[in-house]
Amino acid sequence: MSVLVLVEHTQGVFKKKSLEAIQYAAHIARDMGTTVTAVATGNVAAAEMQSLGAYGANKVLHTTDARLDNFNSRAYTKVMVAAAQKESAKVIVGLHDTVGKAVSPRLAARLNAGLVAGAVGYPDLSKGFVVKKNVFSGKAFANINITSDVKVITLMPNTFAVVKGEGSATVENLDVALSDADFSVKVVSVSKATGDVPLSEAELVVSGGRGMKGPENWHVLEALAKELGAATACSRPVADSHWRPHNEHVGQTGGTIRPNLYIAVGISGAIQHLAGVNGSKTIVVINKDPEAPFFKAADYGVLGDAMEVIPRLTEAVKKYKAAQ
Repeated sequence: MSVLVLVEHTQGVFKKKSLEAIQYAAHIARDMGTTVTAVATGNVAAAEMQSLGAYGANKVLHTTDARLDNFNSRAYTKVMVAAAQKESAKVIVGLHDTVGKAVSPRLAARLNAGLVAGAVGYPDLSKGFVVKKNVFSGKAFANINITSDVKVITLMPNTFAVVKGEGSATVENLDVALSDADFSVKVVSVSKATGDVPLSEAELVVSGGRGMKGPENWHVLEALAKELGAATACSRPVADSHWRPHNEHVGQTGGTIRPNLYIAVGISGAIQHLAGVNGSKTIVVINKDPEAPFFKAADYGVLGDAMEVIPRLTEAVKKYKAAQ
């Protein structure tokens, strides 16, 4: 009766958010007195799967069908149903990302399971199976008691720190009868976002808005991000104006992120943008408009021109790093 986890990898390397999901599942498994089984798909080395044991997985079920190298929600759901039946899983953990949002509702329907999407806390088993999640675009929390026999949870990435421990997971092959009908949607091409740090997994993010005045000024933000080892992001008007690629757009209609530090430069702070970033641990706002709504949501605010403030901040970071 393992706690099941769907893990994701990029070119055979498991993503940080998948390691976080395994640790989350391991916490549940300890409370329930059971084990954790990860489910991996596609081309990934045995040693990489065994390494998941250091994060809490006891076993990895691996489906090797090459067609699973590209994400397909129908096929992935079929794999997870087979894994759940094999392990008699009562709790299944996924991620609240593109894959998790597509697979988890299908999986819950197939297994007649209750679903909590976007969990931000460990389940409380003292009063049933109560899971905390954000509601109203992150402006409030809801504590939901899942009363079904099988329970499905998707976890908000960057909610818990990933700590590597000791151990090695065993790897078993999972045979799933996948038909051509399961792949009726074909992947024609894949366009990958560039950058040293994936935005969805970044712990530090530097973001710009219309206050940057144009794409020709973005180099100052990129310089700061480079010194901090941060990812770059932007508001919707910036992406819509094609100053920055759409994969950097965060907000209610873009990506939702939860970094340890979010630096917002020249962003007014409309409610739609806040919905995507208000899970950040610390928010720093730099804006020359003293009436910018973002200042009310900020932990720290700097009133000033970004083109003057950011270069000085970048130099301060350089000096701090040099002194270490």
